Amino acid sequence: MNMEETAERSRRWRLALGIEEAPGMPALPAREQRLSRALDALYGTGGEKGRGGLGNSAPGIAKWLGDIRDYFPASVVQVIQRDAFERKGLRQMLLEPEFLATVEADVHLVADLMALRGAMPDKTRETARAVIAKVVAALMDRLAQRTADAIRGGVDRTRRTARPRFANIDWSRTIMANLRHYQPACRSIVPERLVGFMSSNRRSVDLDEVILCVDQSGSMATSVVYASIFAAVMASLPGVATRLVCFDTTVIDLTEELADPVDMLFGLQLGGGTDINQAVAYCAERIEQPGKTHLVLITDLYEGGDAQGLLTRLAWLHGLGVNVIALLALTDTGNPAYHPAMAGQVAGMGIPVFACTPDLFPDMMAAALRREDMGAWAAGHDIKAVVPDTGALTT
Repeated sequence: MNMEETAERSRRWRLALGIEEAPGMPALPAREQRLSRALDALYGTGGEKGRGGLGNSAPGIAKWLGDIRDYFPASVVQVIQRDAFERKGLRQMLLEPEFLATVEADVHLVADLMALRGAMPDKTRETARAVIAKVVAALMDRLAQRTADAIRGGVDRTRRTARPRFANIDWSRTIMANLRHYQPACRSIVPERLVGFMSSNRRSVDLDEVILCVDQSGSMATSVVYASIFAAVMASLPGVATRLVCFDTTVIDLTEELADPVDMLFGLQLGGGTDINQAVAYCAERIEQPGKTHLVLITDLYEGGDAQGLLTRLAWLHGLGVNVIALLALTDTGNPAYHPAMAGQVAGMGIPVFACTPDLFPDMMAAALRREDMGAWAAGHDIKAVVPDTGALTT
């Protein structure tokens, strides 16, 4: 290794470990000194003379955030921010609007804001709502069209008609059926026969119903954000009826609020215990057609209520023909922490139990609407489903 490579390796180690300059050690360039101070403020010992720190001043935090954004991409900035919240007690800083205006927003920050909503002073609420609105808009841009396309493809649209309304014309099939009527002079096809679907304005009794039953305890915070976005998108589609139910030790039916996901999320209070059985019971009472109902239970299955009652109720719903799916998490990592014994028992009933990422959720929901084998679907997407356990539950 030549001297230049040795110096570069030494520089990197100094940045990683926060080693201060010593006699005979070459000084870091000014830009890298700023980077070192920004990292040391969070990952150093803090409070010592000559060292940085994240104090209680919003302008100081804003400068620190500005420094790390200079050096790292947004994804890394978000990781460092989350470390700061945990290591330096910066959740209190979220109560300051000056701080909120500088933060790199993502679903984790939205979850923090939702959890802190009750403690926010009035001056912070509008800023927090604006941050949530920004993240929701970005998620809608990313996920809405894909969800709409997948759900439309999953709903049964086999009832075709030769006299469809304009909105229900299947243009691909119509063009293929009328290629012989292409008019070169007009450079267009003049269709003699339309191909389309029966009116999408079906009676509510004919619709498939999707119930997203979401655990809003603290460990499931980001899953709540994503599930709410998907519920809002699905509620806008004509081919499926969507219900959103969130729960901790109480049950909140948010179906009527799906038109405005920002207000809905800002109104939720995350945290508290977990009574899954109570939430499933609430959903069960509202199921009118089991054979056309899809219950997606999004929870880590850490039951604070009646665990055996939950298993009995899920088995009953599954036996009635309800398409029950247990999602252990709906997060970007798709790597959940969950109650393994309870998950194994649920899987032992024939109910698929796995985690899902937001990018795969639209396709998963379409497969569920088609009543596909969800275990096979998960395997086809390299998702590890929970192995069934038919033994006795031990909590």
